[in-house]
Amino acid sequence: MSDASILGQVALCYSPVIDRNRAVKATRLTVFPLRPDAAPDAGLLLGAVAQVWPAGGGEVWLNVLSESLLGDLLRADSETNLKLEVPSFMASDPAQHDALLALHARGNALLLKGRPVEDLPRDLLPCFSHAIVDLAEDRRVNEAPGASPHAAARSIEYAQSGIRTIVQMEASFNRGAAAVLGWPIDDVLAEQAKGSSRSSKQGDMQVIVELIHRVDREESIDRLEQTLRRDPTLAFKLLRYINSPAFGLRVEISSFAHAIMMLGHRKLKRWLALLLATATQDPNLKPVMFAAVRRGLLMEELGRAVGDEEMRNEMFICGVFSLLDRMFNQPFSELLKTIPVPERVAQALLDEAGPYHPYIVLVRAVEGDSLFDVRAAAESLLLGVGEINQAQLRALAAASQLD
Repeated sequence: MSDASILGQVALCYSPVIDRNRAVKATRLTVFPLRPDAAPDAGLLLGAVAQVWPAGGGEVWLNVLSESLLGDLLRADSETNLKLEVPSFMASDPAQHDALLALHARGNALLLKGRPVEDLPRDLLPCFSHAIVDLAEDRRVNEAPGASPHAAARSIEYAQSGIRTIVQMEASFNRGAAAVLGWPIDDVLAEQAKGSSRSSKQGDMQVIVELIHRVDREESIDRLEQTLRRDPTLAFKLLRYINSPAFGLRVEISSFAHAIMMLGHRKLKRWLALLLATATQDPNLKPVMFAAVRRGLLMEELGRAVGDEEMRNEMFICGVFSLLDRMFNQPFSELLKTIPVPERVAQALLDEAGPYHPYIVLVRAVEGDSLFDVRAAAESLLLGVGEINQAQLRALAAASQLD
């Protein structure tokens, strides 16, 4: 990234914005200043963000936890696919009134974070596409559906932040939320147990698992193609991934045999791992798939400074597979009896040990929006926060090319 100076002054965390169809509609990027007295450059931050989410690209919600930096951003020229979260106290401040209206006039939708102490001026309401209400502060949580006397009071669609489970996500949507922010994956295993049987879920992934075994044994191209022909949809998805900009090939791959010749078995195995982690059709698992892809790419990026290509490939697989227990509704002790993984990956997934486990801890910290946890994980790996930010933005950019 060319805007490295700003990346050494802040810490970044990310989470998905999930709509009522359980699809990820945007990425929420949280920005923590590393020093309260610092004044990061708003233009440099926007430049770094635009490299991942360029004009006309995916939508990003920017949650900036610095009043001075946010004030500068409100007066900067940002792309319309970027939505700034504005705390209610700043939205109510007369000093910000003209800046909010000017942003709206340029086509930037804003997000109102928190409940204002008093009603906003009427001319400001159209500036905000959503109000963000944290689950811990939502007065409607304990009310029966339709029972709230305040039900008509919200004139802006709202998104619920602080979501950690499917149960919380479903309850938020039932209360009328248009979207939720967070990682509703903590109770995935329990929720899956109530749904369809394990065998039906595994049946959808059987061909991928068999291919991983065959690639692991470096079987012939003919044998691999015979297996792949049993699932034409899988063949299409595999070629789509390999031909994506994220993979960086200059020659279009037109067949599975061509893919093996160009990639070799090791690289092919990593993309089969990605397919395995995104194969489920369960809509409630879309956030899990979103997380798994980004975990793999982020761990690979973090490994660039410390390992060779083999290690980076293993770190990619480790990140992608770190949520596979939720995909299959099985513990890793059972899963890894049927899915071959390198020894160092097995150590991390089974025993929470080995050289890759600290990187999983770091990735979880980044997902958790905790500056304290990010700093602690970075120190354990002797990494600077700026290095982690750069790796994170590269991983998010690559992931956006795969979506």
